[in-house]
Amino acid sequence: MIKKLLPNLGEYKKHTILTPILVIFEVILEILIPFLMSKIIDIGVKNSDVNYIIKIGSLMIVMALFSLLFGALSGKYASIASVGFSKNLRRSLFEKIQHFSFSNIDKYSTASLVTRLTTDINFAQMSLQMVIRMLVRSPIMLISATFMAYTINPRLCTIFLVAIPVLGIGLYFIASKAFPLFKAMLKKFDGLNASVQENLIGIRVVKAFVREDHENEKFRKTANDLCDASVKAENMLIYNMPLMQFVMYACMVAISWFGGNMIIRGTMETGQLMSFISYVSQILISLMMISMAFVMLVISRASIVRIVEILDEDIDVKDDQGDPGLKLNDGSIVFDNVSFSYCKDKDHLNLDNINFEIKSGETIGIIGGTGSAKTTLVQLIPRLYDVTGGRIIVGGNDVRDYTFSNLRDEVSMVLQKNVLFSGTIKENLKWGNENATDEQIVEACKAAQAYDFIMSFPDGLETMLGQGGVNVSGGQKQRLCIARALLRKPKILILDDSTSAVDTATDSKIREALSKIIKDMTTIIIAQRISSVSDADRIIVMDDGKIDAIGTHEELLSDNAIYKEVFQSQQKGVA
Repeated sequence: MIKKLLPNLGEYKKHTILTPILVIFEVILEILIPFLMSKIIDIGVKNSDVNYIIKIGSLMIVMALFSLLFGALSGKYASIASVGFSKNLRRSLFEKIQHFSFSNIDKYSTASLVTRLTTDINFAQMSLQMVIRMLVRSPIMLISATFMAYTINPRLCTIFLVAIPVLGIGLYFIASKAFPLFKAMLKKFDGLNASVQENLIGIRVVKAFVREDHENEKFRKTANDLCDASVKAENMLIYNMPLMQFVMYACMVAISWFGGNMIIRGTMETGQLMSFISYVSQILISLMMISMAFVMLVISRASIVRIVEILDEDIDVKDDQGDPGLKLNDGSIVFDNVSFSYCKDKDHLNLDNINFEIKSGETIGIIGGTGSAKTTLVQLIPRLYDVTGGRIIVGGNDVRDYTFSNLRDEVSMVLQKNVLFSGTIKENLKWGNENATDEQIVEACKAAQAYDFIMSFPDGLETMLGQGGVNVSGGQKQRLCIARALLRKPKILILDDSTSAVDTATDSKIREALSKIIKDMTTIIIAQRISSVSDADRIIVMDDGKIDAIGTHEELLSDNAIYKEVFQSQQKGVA
C-alpha cells in the first residue's frame, strides 16, 4: 500500500531524503556525548586534569550545538516533506474522484469521500513525518546506544536481551487488536460528516418543519457513536504506555543494582556506569519513541487503506480508446438494442431492448411514470454511464469512439438536480462557455426566462450565489441552469425535467424561446407535464425500463393508454 502513495512525494523527495540523513548525524553526535562524559569523569576528574576537562568539555559543547542544529533542520525538512506529501496526495485523490464515472460516485457517500480527503490524509501526513524522522532516529539510536553500552559492559547488556522481546511481543498483540477498531472508528467519522452535511444542506427544511430537536438528537447519537468507537479503539492502545514504562523501570532497577555491585567490586568505573546509564536512557527513550510511532502507524494504517481504496478504484467508464480527432458530425442519435443495469447484472436490467432513432435537429419528448428509467436513458448519451448491452450512435459514431471532451462539449445536459456553485451568476453561467461575451450571456438568459429576475438583483450578473445557489429559488435555479447549457451551443441539448419548478406560463415562454434558437439543435425534453412536450416532433413513452410507444402528441393521445391516462389526469387537474 505504501508504494502506491510514494509518487505523491513529488517535488518533496529532496526534503524526504535529507531528513533521515540529518537525523543520522544528530544521533551520532548524541551517542558520542555520553562517551566523552565518561572520559571526563574517569580521566579528567580522577586525575584532576583541568586542561583535559576543558578540552573534552568544549568538544562536548560543540557536538551538542551541531546536534541541536541537525535536529532543528531535520524537524523543518520533515514538516515540509509531510505537508507537501499531504498536499499532493489530497490533489491525487481529488483528481481521481473527478475522473469517477457516475457508477463510481454511486459506490461512495459524499461524507466518506470528504473524510478521506481530510481526516484520513491528515493521519497519513503525520505517519510520514514519524517514519522519516522518528522511525529513523529511534532504531539507529537504539542500535548505536546498545553497541556503546555493550563496549562498556557486555554483561549488563544481557538485560536488554530479555526486555526487548517482551516489549516487541506486547506491541504486536496491541497492533493486531487495535487496527480493526480504528477502521471502524473512521467509518463513524463518515457517519458524522454525513449527518452534518445533510443537516446544513437541508437547514431550511429543518426550520420549516420545526425539526431542530429531532436533528439535535440525531446528531447527538451520531457523535456518541463516534465517541464510543474512539474510546473502544483508544482503550486498546492505553496498554502501550504501561507496558513501555514497565520495561523501562525494570531495566533501570536491574542496571542500578548490578552496576552498583560492579563498582563496589572494582570491576566497573563510576564514569562508565554514568555513561552506561545515559545509553540506557537513550535506548529506553528510543523504545518509547518507537512505541509512540507504532501507535500513530496503527491509526494511520486504517486511513491509508481507505485512501488507497479510492486510488485503486477501477473507473469503469474511460475514454482512453477514444479518437481525439473524432468530432460529432451532427446531433443524430441511434439506440441500437440498448440494455443497461446499474449493478451490471443482465438478469436485473434497468433498461431493456431500447431501439429508436432521432434525426439531427429533432425535438423529442420523453414521458413516463416515476422509476420508468427516463433519466437513465438520457444519461447514456453523454456516457455518464456505459451501456450493458447494445450500442448508442451519436453524430454517426459509437459514443465510445469519442473522447469525453469531444462528446460532452456537444451534448449539453441540464440534470434533474440543478446545481450551482459559489461565485457570481456570471461565473456560474460561464461554465457553459468560459469565453462567452456579455451579449451571449444576456441572450441565453433571456431565452431561459432568467434575465428579468437577474436584473432585479442590485448587482445583476455579478450577484454572488451561496453554496449550491441557496439564495435563489428552485425555479430561478432551473432557469440559470438552462441558460448555462444554452451558452455551450451544443449539437444536442437534454433537459431532464428542468422546468418542473416553474409555472406553466414561464414553461411555455421557455419552450417558445428555445424553438427559435435551437432549430439546428437536437433537443430531448424529459417532463412530467404533457404540455411541456406536446409540441415535440415525437414523444417517447417509457414504462418500467422499456419503450411503450413512440409518436406525436395526437397519435399517442388516440392510440396509447398510458399517455392518454396521464393527459386526462392532468386535464382534470387544470379543470
